[in-house]
Amino acid sequence: MDAAAKALAPGTLVTLRRADESALGVVMFNPHTLLAARLLDRDADRAIGRRFVARRVVPHFYPADAPLPRERPKEPYSAAEIGGFLALADAQPTMERRMRAAGLVCLGAGAGLIRADLRDVRGTDVACRSGGVLVTVRGPRPRAVPVLSRYHGRLLAAARLAAAGLICGGTDPGRRNITFALVAALDGGSGLPRLDTSRLRATWLADCARLLGLATFMHAAGISCSQRLGDLVAGLEPAGEAVSVPLLGAARQ
Repeated sequence: MDAAAKALAPGTLVTLRRADESALGVVMFNPHTLLAARLLDRDADRAIGRRFVARRVVPHFYPADAPLPRERPKEPYSAAEIGGFLALADAQPTMERRMRAAGLVCLGAGAGLIRADLRDVRGTDVACRSGGVLVTVRGPRPRAVPVLSRYHGRLLAAARLAAAGLICGGTDPGRRNITFALVAALDGGSGLPRLDTSRLRATWLADCARLLGLATFMHAAGISCSQRLGDLVAGLEPAGEAVSVPLLGAARQ
């Protein structure tokens, strides 16, 4: 151990290298103990932060990020198609049906919710906060999702009508067919494709990618697949509402 290594403070994170300078991994170093280096991760590029430590100390509170799906994503809807679905929602025969149908489109295309996350949202889960509108998502991956500004008015109206009830209707979110009637009510007719909640989520993902300049970044980095990017992001801490609302709650470009 050379003088520079002995001068390191206990607990310093360093990259351990072989004689040929290839990396062995990230270690926690303490020059004052017999075993000076404790290997934390064999990936030398792994970001070591609070989330990394928490997932090892209390893994049940910090579940691993869901793996990225390998199938090709659904095609996003165009702005005109989303406008068509909202127009069909406005044409429903009762106020309740109009609000539920609009809520379905806004939660999907405006906040990216699908499946149980979509079925479980109640009117009281939608709130004006931090300069925007957020949806509180419960379940195994709880989070607050900023809503794209284009959908604020309609979603807030649907939430007011639903109050403590489910925005998409029904009384039991465990029922898997809650959204079927709404999807059928908004089904095509006037030249529109079939409404698919997975495509609504793809629309939200594409809009957020545009807002973040993701395509420009990936082109500059020479990245064509997001798996490696997802691995890197897993070690970073997400920003709070003060940053996420202006970042993800802006108008669609």
